[in-house]
Amino acid sequence: MDKLYTRFDGVFFEKTRLSLLTLIIQEESVSFNTLKQQLDMSDGALYTHLEKLVSAGYVAKRREIAGTSVQTLYSASEEGKERFREYLDFLEDMITSHKSFTDDSGIKGETP
Repeated sequence: MDKLYTRFDGVFFEKTRLSLLTLIIQEESVSFNTLKQQLDMSDGALYTHLEKLVSAGYVAKRREIAGTSVQTLYSASEEGKERFREYLDFLEDMITSHKSFTDDSGIKGETP
């Protein structure tokens, strides 16, 4: 089995960007301001993380008019969705393969 830290690239497998991608996938399309509020991030930090996801091809962005202003919306690209599915499958495999090492109390050890 591939190691967790080497199976996914550093752009994808960074906690803030993984959180961003998770929120974007859950919402399908989400505005910059919504992401900023949900993650309590500064504009600069959020923009930097989003641009890394966009540059890597995991996220697409578009601008649209919202009332009298313009907002930037982010959505997961097909590549981003596929990579996220791979990540979830990988986590599921890890959980499944490690269940035999955990008893009912949650303490790791040999199974009876």
